[in-house]
Amino acid sequence: MKLKNTLGVVIGSIIATSSLGVMAQGQGAVEVEVFGKRAFMESNRDVSDGNLWGAGVGYYLTDDVSLNLSHGRYKSIDSDDAFPGTTSRNDIDGHLSTVEAAYHFGTPGANSLRPYISGGFGHQELDNTYSSGRDKTTFAMVGTGVKYYLSENLMVRAGVDVLHSLDTENTEWMAGVGVGLNFGGSAGQQQAAAEPAAYEPAPQEPVQQEQAPEVVRVELDVKFDFDKAVVKEESYGDIKNLAEFMNQYPQTSTTVEGHTDSVGSDAYNQGLSQRRANAVREVLVNQYGVDGSRVNAVGHGESQPVADNATDSGRAINRRVEAEVEAQIQQ
Repeated sequence: MKLKNTLGVVIGSIIATSSLGVMAQGQGAVEVEVFGKRAFMESNRDVSDGNLWGAGVGYYLTDDVSLNLSHGRYKSIDSDDAFPGTTSRNDIDGHLSTVEAAYHFGTPGANSLRPYISGGFGHQELDNTYSSGRDKTTFAMVGTGVKYYLSENLMVRAGVDVLHSLDTENTEWMAGVGVGLNFGGSAGQQQAAAEPAAYEPAPQEPVQQEQAPEVVRVELDVKFDFDKAVVKEESYGDIKNLAEFMNQYPQTSTTVEGHTDSVGSDAYNQGLSQRRANAVREVLVNQYGVDGSRVNAVGHGESQPVADNATDSGRAINRRVEAEVEAQIQQ
């Protein structure tokens, strides 16, 4: 099976098995893209510069690292030399298939700007070239660019790639733009949660005379693994308990606050704490039906520890998301 056919099967399988019901960026997300690039060929190959049109798919192994596959077709390429005895140039067809890994900077989310760097390999085939008939070569590739997410799911991209042939030592480059969709990330993971005990307000002392409103409160404390922003299955019961309380008292609202331990830079921990807060908010809203306008998410980084960051046990306690909701009930 040709490489482009194999790539088509892989792309189709990933898209078919990805959840389209809940859209989000982050770990586990799939990003599909269509692109156009201008290819600048090495002068000694006897072919002109041309355009490459194609599509690709990427899978996010973490919030920042993705593995990407792409396939494109070359258009508007001519041989620089005419066939002997003629004055006409020869039209050239071709394709390029690539596999690359990319690291993204910045924080996932709507209206976010995420620069990236990439590296990998590509296989190029050009047909009907004047010098050698069918021209095949394998490239080592590096690239850089930037993505802008117009929403949680829609992004545009601009970037450049440098391609160094492992067969001929030629070096070429491409510049291009693309548009894509991102869906099915960590916020869209449907995890089974153990059934929590039904919420029961603590018994209140009977009021002998005037019946005054009583205040009831639900608090949430969700712990996270080191350098992770994925809500663990064991925490879903507590989150559901909070959601049921908020749905019972629709006038309530809450702020979900994310925290980290002291390992890492201040800037990195700030972003990590925000992703943790966003993850808990997504479970409340998308999993358990709390209106999104009633739930805010804020990251505090490492600035508000509740335990000693000098110990493993203390750092584990500080890797948390907290929230509380209170309501007045009339007895």
